[in-house]
Amino acid sequence: MPVQPFISMYFIDTHAHIYLPEFDDDRAAALQRAQEANVKISILPAIDSSTHDTMLNVEATYENCYAMIGLHPCSVNQDYEKELNIIEKHLKQRKFIAIGEIGLDFYWDKTFTELQYQAFHKQIEVAIQNDLPIVIHSRNAIDECIDVVKEHPRVTGVFHCFSGNEEQARKIIDLGFMLGIGGVVTFKNAGLDKVIEKIGLTNVILETDAPYLAPVPYRGKRNEPAYIKLVAEKLSALSNLSMEEIAELTTENAKKLFKLR
Repeated sequence: MPVQPFISMYFIDTHAHIYLPEFDDDRAAALQRAQEANVKISILPAIDSSTHDTMLNVEATYENCYAMIGLHPCSVNQDYEKELNIIEKHLKQRKFIAIGEIGLDFYWDKTFTELQYQAFHKQIEVAIQNDLPIVIHSRNAIDECIDVVKEHPRVTGVFHCFSGNEEQARKIIDLGFMLGIGGVVTFKNAGLDKVIEKIGLTNVILETDAPYLAPVPYRGKRNEPAYIKLVAEKLSALSNLSMEEIAELTTENAKKLFKLR
């Protein structure tokens, strides 16, 4: 039998807002801790034009950080088209790894619900035109986001911070999308652990959503990319796969989705 090549274990944090002020005092140290925890790549989701420059500066400063571009649904208002124009200008100047995070959020405020839908549809079309995956924010709106994606069969991507049920997970997978799994899977009463036990990890990528949603035992504190390892440990326990197998599977999924070498 041929000798199997050794695959060094490393993780990708597919969703980390490490450019936000929460990291201003120790950004370099946090990224160093990530490297020491074998989290070799961090992918930075955009919010809106107020943070684009900071995000791009962090990407330029730190190796193995990759930026998305997009308009977060919580930043959608009557002027959202100005934001989309800024995104288009960025896309003409350089390449990005994805369009995100985009989607719908019906948790905080429903004032701009219709405009959120418009911005979501338009950004999906931008993604298709630029041959990029999308990263979907779907808080209190998983079913609605699934319905939107169904209208765009050419698009692919991930439902970031997935915390839905088994039926929703299978619908998302059937659409060719990944599930972004983070700290919520470690929360005692979230129920996501039961979903993962049933659907497996074939369509899963790892994320932190740093500085938010830190896994147990850091729940309620600032999250950071190094904590991907805690998410992987929980998935290892749920799936009976080794940490090496978790790393290989989820990293290959992320590399394929985001076209990483």
